[in-house]
Amino acid sequence: MKILGPDLEFPHPNTADAHGLLAIGGDLSVERLMLAYRSGIFPWYSDGDPICWWSPDPRMVFDLKSQKPMKISKSLRQSRRNKRYHIKENTCFEDVMRACMNAKRGLHEGTWINEEMITAYTALHKLGMAKSIEVFENDRLVGGLYGIDLKTQKNFCGESMFSHKTDASKIALWYLVEKLAKDDYNLIDAQLYNDHLASLGAMEIDRKVFLSYL
Repeated sequence: MKILGPDLEFPHPNTADAHGLLAIGGDLSVERLMLAYRSGIFPWYSDGDPICWWSPDPRMVFDLKSQKPMKISKSLRQSRRNKRYHIKENTCFEDVMRACMNAKRGLHEGTWINEEMITAYTALHKLGMAKSIEVFENDRLVGGLYGIDLKTQKNFCGESMFSHKTDASKIALWYLVEKLAKDDYNLIDAQLYNDHLASLGAMEIDRKVFLSYL
């Protein structure tokens, strides 16, 4: 595990430990964050701790080149048709991040978001690198997600999502899957395995395979 200094660099992801921890330290500058994501690395750490950088093996992804990149249940189809939700893009990025930060979740699912992260990712959003999908009921934000858009590599790095109403976050993800598949993207990076993502169609692939898409 490498201790990062001021130089803008990361060790190769293959040097990560068994848990996926690659390096500690550095900063959350726009330049370092984009180098990280383009290298298959992401930050995840508890508030007050040093910044930790990860590249796990295996990697959880939605394969946008498959015939069914996301599992769409009958009830989810009914929700999208009947709930009167409407979907927007990039109209309230910081609100989405804060909703994700405040959502009650399990381990690896977003509880690590803090003010430092919000500042850093909002800066990325202003540069067009971080994106949000937002689900509204009337004028109220009830669900959504955000992540890093690697346009050149045709990959989207999903960070977190939230839901205040039935199926709102799933509908945001479904919208994103459809949009990215239409734009010929390869993957949505979901980072780490959890049962919820698996139930929606995400799967694990070897880190070596994941890095090949970058």
